[in-house]
Amino acid sequence: MDTTQYISDLLFYKEKMKNTIKIAIIGGTGKSGRYLVKQLLHQGIPFKILVRNPTNFQIKDPLIEVVNGDVKNYEDVYSLINGCSAVISTLGLGLPASETSIFSKASTNIIRAMNECNVKRYIVITGLNVDTSFDKKGPATMFGTNWMKTNYPKSTADKQLEYDILLRSNINWTLVRLPLIELTDERNEVNVSLEDCIGDKISATDLAHFLIEQVHDKAFINQSPFIANP
Repeated sequence: MDTTQYISDLLFYKEKMKNTIKIAIIGGTGKSGRYLVKQLLHQGIPFKILVRNPTNFQIKDPLIEVVNGDVKNYEDVYSLINGCSAVISTLGLGLPASETSIFSKASTNIIRAMNECNVKRYIVITGLNVDTSFDKKGPATMFGTNWMKTNYPKSTADKQLEYDILLRSNINWTLVRLPLIELTDERNEVNVSLEDCIGDKISATDLAHFLIEQVHDKAFINQSPFIANP
């Protein structure tokens, strides 16, 4: 595809999202989630956001519908997803830290609610420490993986369980594996690989753009790409 056609298609999809897509957001009050919220507003995309503590989210905008609740509560997750066309999760352990089983519990509730609401597209972030059968991790990625398994064994095991839950599901998921997230508005080139993390950080703004693009992009459905800035 030539550059002109690519830009034309991208503009078409963005306009289509503005008119027809409402996205359910989980983890939108976290460090990287705030950048996702900023980009959704910038692109004019309506969304519903699950907020556990209302004081942590003070943005008022016609594009935003706030759902007060907890991702561990199925009824709250159902209320969030009902009426949406896709789900994006930037859920982390948070401060204070949530229970280490939060990732598998969240995805279990999300997938159940998606099936009830007939929603198929789910994009979720995780660490580079998650292993898949497609991996050819290099020394740096293996070091990071082993360090996480040694120092955070419970949350690392739960992230791996989350991947297994996705594999067994009937939805169109993408599990985005990440290095260190750099909290910046700067944009850079993004390396994408199904085998290894080619870079040691990713801009939170680049991450936000990538997550939004996946709503319509079919390239990584039911796959777990690494993304990083070079």
